[in-house]
Amino acid sequence: MRQIYDNYTKEDKYVWQLLFDRQMKLLPNLADNAYLEGLESIQFSRAQIPNFDELNARLRKITGWEVVAVPGLIDNQPFFELLANRKFPAATWFRKLEELNYLEEPDMFHDVFGHVPLLTNSDFCDFLSGLSKVALRFIKNPTAIELIARLYWYTVEFGLIQEKGQRLKIYGAGILSSSGESVYCLEDSKPNRFPFNVEHILSFPYIKDRYQAQYFVIESYRQLYESLPEVEKATSLVVKNTNLVMA
Repeated sequence: MRQIYDNYTKEDKYVWQLLFDRQMKLLPNLADNAYLEGLESIQFSRAQIPNFDELNARLRKITGWEVVAVPGLIDNQPFFELLANRKFPAATWFRKLEELNYLEEPDMFHDVFGHVPLLTNSDFCDFLSGLSKVALRFIKNPTAIELIARLYWYTVEFGLIQEKGQRLKIYGAGILSSSGESVYCLEDSKPNRFPFNVEHILSFPYIKDRYQAQYFVIESYRQLYESLPEVEKATSLVVKNTNLVMA
Protein backbone atom coordinates (compact mmCIF):
# COMPACT_ATOMS: atom_id res chain seq x y z
CA MET A 1 0.00 0.00 0.00
CA ARG A 2 1.01 3.65 -0.13
CA GLN A 3 0.38 6.85 1.76
CA ILE A 4 -2.38 8.82 0.03
CA TYR A 5 -1.44 12.23 1.32
CA ASP A 6 -4.43 14.12 -0.06
CA ASN A 7 -6.79 11.94 1.97
CA TYR A 8 -5.82 13.49 5.31
CA THR A 9 -8.71 15.37 6.89
CA LYS A 10 -8.80 18.57 8.91
CA GLU A 11 -9.17 16.42 12.02
CA ASP A 12 -6.06 14.39 11.07
CA LYS A 13 -4.07 17.60 10.70
CA TYR A 14 -5.41 18.94 13.98
CA VAL A 15 -4.55 15.69 15.80
CA TRP A 16 -0.99 15.84 14.44
CA GLN A 17 -0.63 19.45 15.61
CA LEU A 18 -2.08 18.78 19.06
CA LEU A 19 0.12 15.76 19.69
CA PHE A 20 3.20 17.39 18.17
CA ASP A 21 2.79 20.51 20.33
CA ARG A 22 2.13 18.49 23.47
CA GLN A 23 5.22 16.35 23.07
CA MET A 24 7.49 19.21 22.01
CA LYS A 25 6.71 21.02 25.26
CA LEU A 26 8.19 18.04 27.09
CA LEU A 27 10.79 16.31 24.96
CA PRO A 28 13.51 18.97 24.65
CA ASN A 29 14.24 18.31 28.34
CA LEU A 30 13.44 14.59 28.42
CA ALA A 31 14.42 12.97 25.09
CA ASP A 32 17.90 11.82 24.13
CA ASN A 33 19.93 14.19 21.96
CA ALA A 34 20.09 11.65 19.12
CA TYR A 35 16.30 11.67 18.88
CA LEU A 36 16.10 15.48 18.99
CA GLU A 37 18.81 15.83 16.36
CA GLY A 38 16.99 13.31 14.17
CA LEU A 39 13.75 15.24 14.57
CA GLU A 40 15.52 18.28 13.19
CA SER A 41 17.33 16.39 10.41
CA ILE A 42 14.13 14.98 8.95
CA GLN A 43 12.39 18.34 9.36
CA PHE A 44 9.27 17.39 11.25
CA SER A 45 7.05 20.35 12.14
CA ARG A 46 3.64 21.01 13.65
CA ALA A 47 2.50 22.61 10.42
CA GLN A 48 2.62 19.52 8.24
CA ILE A 49 1.84 15.83 8.52
CA PRO A 50 4.99 14.06 7.27
CA ASN A 51 4.89 13.09 3.62
CA PHE A 52 6.58 9.70 3.21
CA ASP A 53 8.10 10.55 -0.18
CA GLU A 54 9.76 13.69 1.19
CA LEU A 55 10.71 11.97 4.42
CA ASN A 56 12.33 9.03 2.62
CA ALA A 57 14.40 11.31 0.43
CA ARG A 58 15.96 12.76 3.60
CA LEU A 59 16.33 9.43 5.42
CA ARG A 60 18.04 7.67 2.51
CA LYS A 61 20.73 10.34 2.44
CA ILE A 62 21.41 9.95 6.16
CA THR A 63 21.28 6.19 6.88
CA GLY A 64 19.78 4.51 3.81
CA TRP A 65 16.52 3.71 5.61
CA GLU A 66 13.03 4.44 4.39
CA VAL A 67 9.48 4.33 5.73
CA VAL A 68 6.89 2.07 4.07
CA ALA A 69 3.14 2.33 4.55
CA VAL A 70 1.30 -0.57 6.20
CA PRO A 71 -2.37 -0.82 7.26
CA GLY A 72 -1.48 -1.21 10.95
CA LEU A 73 0.01 -4.06 12.94
CA ILE A 74 1.38 -6.72 10.60
CA ASP A 75 2.51 -10.32 11.10
CA ASN A 76 5.92 -11.07 12.56
CA GLN A 77 7.59 -12.33 9.40
CA PRO A 78 6.81 -9.36 7.10
CA PHE A 79 7.51 -6.98 10.00
CA PHE A 80 11.01 -8.35 10.62
CA GLU A 81 11.70 -8.77 6.90
CA LEU A 82 11.06 -5.08 6.35
CA LEU A 83 13.28 -4.04 9.25
CA ALA A 84 16.06 -6.41 8.20
CA ASN A 85 16.03 -4.65 4.83
CA ARG A 86 16.12 -1.17 6.42
CA LYS A 87 12.48 -0.40 5.77
CA PHE A 88 10.39 0.81 8.68
CA PRO A 89 6.67 -0.16 8.57
CA ALA A 90 4.39 2.73 9.54
CA ALA A 91 0.65 3.23 9.70
CA THR A 92 -0.78 6.14 7.73
CA TRP A 93 -3.98 6.67 9.76
CA PHE A 94 -4.48 8.90 12.80
CA ARG A 95 -6.24 8.40 16.11
CA LYS A 96 -9.46 10.36 16.73
CA LEU A 97 -9.64 13.38 19.00
CA GLU A 98 -11.29 11.32 21.74
CA GLU A 99 -8.34 8.89 21.63
CA LEU A 100 -5.53 11.39 22.19
CA ASN A 101 -4.38 9.92 25.50
CA TYR A 102 -4.66 6.19 24.80
CA LEU A 103 -4.78 4.08 21.68
CA GLU A 104 -4.62 0.29 21.67
CA GLU A 105 -3.07 -0.02 18.19
CA PRO A 106 -0.21 2.27 17.13
CA ASP A 107 -1.21 5.01 14.68
CA MET A 108 0.90 7.21 12.44
CA PHE A 109 1.82 9.60 15.24
CA HIS A 110 3.37 6.79 17.24
CA ASP A 111 5.02 5.12 14.26
CA VAL A 112 6.41 8.23 12.63
CA PHE A 113 6.92 10.82 15.37
CA GLY A 114 8.02 8.19 17.90
CA HIS A 115 10.23 5.94 15.79
CA VAL A 116 11.50 7.68 12.69
CA PRO A 117 13.82 10.38 14.16
CA LEU A 118 16.14 7.68 15.58
CA LEU A 119 16.41 6.11 12.13
CA THR A 120 18.99 8.84 11.54
CA ASN A 121 21.34 7.17 14.08
CA SER A 122 23.54 4.53 12.46
CA ASP A 123 24.20 2.45 15.59
CA PHE A 124 20.50 2.30 16.43
CA CYS A 125 19.70 1.38 12.82
CA ASP A 126 22.29 -1.41 12.86
CA PHE A 127 20.73 -2.79 16.04
CA LEU A 128 17.23 -2.67 14.58
CA SER A 129 18.16 -4.47 11.36
CA GLY A 130 20.44 -6.90 13.21
CA LEU A 131 17.80 -7.84 15.75
CA SER A 132 15.35 -8.44 12.92
CA LYS A 133 17.80 -10.80 11.21
CA VAL A 134 18.07 -12.76 14.45
CA ALA A 135 14.27 -12.87 14.65
CA LEU A 136 14.02 -14.22 11.11
CA ARG A 137 16.35 -17.10 12.01
CA PHE A 138 13.86 -18.14 14.70
CA ILE A 139 10.68 -16.99 12.96
CA LYS A 140 8.95 -20.40 13.10
CA ASN A 141 9.47 -20.71 16.86
CA PRO A 142 6.85 -18.85 18.95
CA THR A 143 8.97 -19.05 22.12
CA ALA A 144 11.92 -17.39 20.41
CA ILE A 145 9.79 -14.67 18.84
CA GLU A 146 8.25 -13.90 22.24
CA LEU A 147 11.74 -13.41 23.69
CA ILE A 148 12.84 -11.16 20.84
CA ALA A 149 9.58 -9.21 21.18
CA ARG A 150 10.46 -8.55 24.82
CA LEU A 151 13.83 -7.17 23.85
CA TYR A 152 12.27 -5.00 21.14
CA TRP A 153 9.66 -3.77 23.61
CA TYR A 154 12.11 -2.79 26.36
CA THR A 155 14.51 -1.08 23.95
CA VAL A 156 12.95 0.23 20.73
CA GLU A 157 9.57 0.93 22.33
CA PHE A 158 10.30 1.69 25.99
CA GLY A 159 14.05 2.16 26.32
CA LEU A 160 15.91 4.73 28.42
CA ILE A 161 19.49 5.89 27.91
CA GLN A 162 22.09 7.36 30.24
CA GLU A 163 25.28 8.25 28.46
CA LYS A 164 28.28 9.11 30.61
CA GLY A 165 27.95 12.52 32.20
CA GLN A 166 24.30 12.91 31.18
CA ARG A 167 21.03 12.55 33.02
CA LEU A 168 18.58 9.79 32.20
CA LYS A 169 16.83 10.36 28.86
CA ILE A 170 14.16 8.71 26.70
CA TYR A 171 14.71 6.98 23.36
CA GLY A 172 11.84 4.44 23.21
CA ALA A 173 9.08 5.40 20.76
CA GLY A 174 6.26 4.23 23.02
CA ILE A 175 7.39 6.81 25.58
CA LEU A 176 8.32 9.55 23.12
CA SER A 177 4.78 9.54 21.71
CA SER A 178 3.08 9.53 25.15
CA SER A 179 2.89 12.69 27.23
CA GLY A 180 2.03 10.84 30.44
CA GLU A 181 4.69 8.17 30.21
CA SER A 182 7.34 10.70 29.10
CA VAL A 183 7.17 12.16 32.61
CA TYR A 184 6.34 8.97 34.51
CA CYS A 185 9.28 6.93 33.22
CA LEU A 186 11.85 9.47 34.43
CA GLU A 187 10.29 11.11 37.47
CA ASP A 188 7.90 8.68 39.16
CA SER A 189 9.22 6.54 42.02
CA LYS A 190 7.07 3.49 41.18
CA PRO A 191 8.88 1.82 38.25
CA ASN A 192 12.18 0.01 38.55
CA ARG A 193 15.00 1.20 36.31
CA PHE A 194 17.57 -1.50 35.59
CA PRO A 195 20.87 -1.41 33.68
CA PHE A 196 20.53 -2.99 30.24
CA ASN A 197 21.00 -6.75 30.51
CA VAL A 198 19.83 -9.20 27.85
CA GLU A 199 19.06 -12.14 30.15
CA HIS A 200 17.23 -9.88 32.58
CA ILE A 201 15.07 -8.41 29.82
CA LEU A 202 14.22 -11.82 28.38
CA SER A 203 12.81 -12.87 31.77
CA PHE A 204 10.26 -10.01 31.84
CA PRO A 205 6.94 -10.21 29.96
CA TYR A 206 5.88 -6.77 28.79
CA ILE A 207 2.84 -4.66 29.64
CA LYS A 208 0.53 -3.26 26.95
CA ASP A 209 -2.39 -1.68 28.78
CA ARG A 210 -0.66 0.55 31.38
CA TYR A 211 2.62 2.28 32.10
CA GLN A 212 5.61 -0.03 32.43
CA ALA A 213 6.63 -1.47 35.80
CA GLN A 214 10.29 -1.53 34.79
CA TYR A 215 12.58 0.16 32.30
CA PHE A 216 16.03 -0.84 31.08
CA VAL A 217 18.77 1.75 30.69
CA ILE A 218 21.45 1.60 27.99
CA GLU A 219 24.72 3.54 27.93
CA SER A 220 24.81 3.96 24.16
CA TYR A 221 23.17 2.72 20.97
CA ARG A 222 26.40 0.91 20.19
CA GLN A 223 25.80 -1.15 23.33
CA LEU A 224 22.53 -2.32 21.81
CA TYR A 225 24.20 -3.37 18.57
CA GLU A 226 27.02 -5.16 20.38
CA SER A 227 24.49 -7.16 22.43
CA LEU A 228 23.16 -9.01 19.36
CA PRO A 229 25.43 -12.08 19.64
CA GLU A 230 24.29 -12.46 23.25
CA VAL A 231 20.67 -12.11 22.15
CA GLU A 232 21.07 -14.89 19.60
CA LYS A 233 22.91 -17.12 22.07
CA ALA A 234 20.36 -16.62 24.88
CA THR A 235 17.43 -17.18 22.52
CA SER A 236 18.99 -20.36 21.11
CA LEU A 237 19.55 -21.71 24.61
CA VAL A 238 15.98 -21.09 25.71
CA VAL A 239 14.62 -22.67 22.54
CA LYS A 240 16.88 -25.69 22.97
CA ASN A 241 15.81 -26.18 26.59
CA THR A 242 12.15 -25.76 25.67
CA ASN A 243 12.47 -28.39 22.97
CA LEU A 244 14.12 -30.79 25.43
CA VAL A 245 11.31 -30.35 27.95
CA MET A 246 8.67 -30.87 25.25
CA ALA A 247 10.45 -34.02 24.05
